[in-house]
Amino acid sequence: MVSHSGLMTIMDRAVRKAAPRLRRDFNEVQQLQVSRKGPADFVSMADKRAEDAIYTELNHARPDWALLMEESGEIPGDPTKPRWIVDPLDGTSNFLHGIPHFSISIAVEEPMLNGKREITSGLIYQPLTDESFWAEKGRGAWLMDRRLRVSSRRDLADSLIATGIPFLGHGDGAQWSRIFGAIAPEVAGIRRFGAATLDLAWVAAGRFDGFWESDLQPWDVAAGMLLVREAGGFVTDFRGGDRSMERSEFLAANDVMHSKLHKLLAGLCAKARSPTSL
Repeated sequence: MVSHSGLMTIMDRAVRKAAPRLRRDFNEVQQLQVSRKGPADFVSMADKRAEDAIYTELNHARPDWALLMEESGEIPGDPTKPRWIVDPLDGTSNFLHGIPHFSISIAVEEPMLNGKREITSGLIYQPLTDESFWAEKGRGAWLMDRRLRVSSRRDLADSLIATGIPFLGHGDGAQWSRIFGAIAPEVAGIRRFGAATLDLAWVAAGRFDGFWESDLQPWDVAAGMLLVREAGGFVTDFRGGDRSMERSEFLAANDVMHSKLHKLLAGLCAKARSPTSL
């Protein structure tokens, strides 16, 4: 049995404190109190309660660490220490519609000597299936006690690709349509399940062969990016660079599939910049 680090034990304890509340509220989804946070962006009392439970656990274990949380935003801490990045409920729309596909995500971002910050630990937990996807830098990616590897498929024609579709007030519909138009004819299928954290975890587990999406927040992708990389995959921006967070562009796959998808996306990006395409 693979052993957790002390830090991963803290993260696991936090998600398992929040999970029973989410399971209970999911079973009573019709009675949830729901408020609007923005266009087509709902936040439930379940979301808030889960975040409170996670915050209490993480802050108790590391009181001097900062937190970046979806609902509460930035909570300051010692800038020389790591920072927690938390999504207490990714897939809120699924949750509120009674669709059993959502997760809790926690990542650790550490300051580096060069002044940059790096994700070094990540955990994505699906409360309904009790699946815990986790990774630590240099220790690989895991589903519970099973080592994960990205898909070994090499042909786009055999691949299943995940994405997120722009919706009311979110994303660039025109850009997504161009990318879909380039990828869809080349692959076996495209799936949109509504939880980017689980999309990336499933790429790491080899369930999906690739993933692309834009307009995502750090809490949507921090843990998943580490999972994919520790499972032997690549995560870049659409141009194949290391500016995913800066550009809010995320392309993930194994080495061969990433190269093929990147060529399709990079070509579209080049056309978009061309004066003749305006």
